[in-house]
Formats: sequence, C-alpha cells, structure tokens
Amino acid sequence: YSDFAEAVEAIRREDTRYARDGYVFVKDSWDYTVKMLKRAPEVRQHVTGQELLEGFRAHAMEEFGPMARRVLNTWGIRRTEDVGEIVFNLVKTDFFGKQDSDTKEDFAGGFDFEEAFVRPYLPESPKVKRLNAGRRPKRQRSPLE
Repeated sequence: YSDFAEAVEAIRREDTRYARDGYVFVKDSWDYTVKMLKRAPEVRQHVTGQELLEGFRAHAMEEFGPMARRVLNTWGIRRTEDVGEIVFNLVKTDFFGKQDSDTKEDFAGGFDFEEAFVRPYLPESPKVKRLNAGRRPKRQRSPLE
C-alpha cells in the first residue's frame, strides 16, 4: 500500500482491536522518534522497538499530558505490546519495514502505562511532603554569579 489510510483500512477490515487514530498516532510517534534521534526523516530509517517505545511515550506525554493514558485506551492501546501489534500490522502491509531481528517481543514489557502516564501527574503523598518539609530548598544561582 502506498497510502497510509488505505493500509490502515485494509488492516482494520481484518483486525478491529485498534482505532484508526491509534495507527495514526503510532506512525506519528515513529516520525517523532526519528526527529528525537536526529536522523534524516526523508530516508526510511530503522528504529528499534525500544527506540519507538521511548518516542511513543514522549510523544504521548507531549501531546496529551495527563490525559495520555485515557486517550490511548480509547484507541485500544493499553500496553506496549499493543504498540508492537500495530507496528507489525503495518509491517504486513509493507507500510513499515522490518529487519530480520525485529520481533513483536521487542515491545513486550517496554514500560508500564500507569508509571509512564499516570504517576507523573499524581499529587505528592503527605508522607513525602513531611520528609521534604525539614529540608531547605537548594539555593538557585543567579546566571550573573
């Protein structure tokens, strides 16, 4: 398939686990990852599963902030293995390429969605606040010093 939308529609006729927007977001995350790694986007660069997961996480945080997990869940993406399923569905259509060493297992257990998308936005617990209460904040140096 030369057209991404066609490839996604073909996939979704056979596999409806993931929303169209989920496929778009994974593709956009690949682009984000290539830029993050400072590679040339005009040349189809190989991105490892772990690299893509790091780009996916950063992209989701940047795009959706505290709503990231909820948005991804509505698209059927609940864990890193789902990202791998989407990638390999796109590989089947030849929209994404792969190396012989690339497997779905590269996406297994990449990171925990709760840790990545929920915990950074939780308020500090009272216990941590009490521990930090006795500490003086570090003095910020002026750029003129």
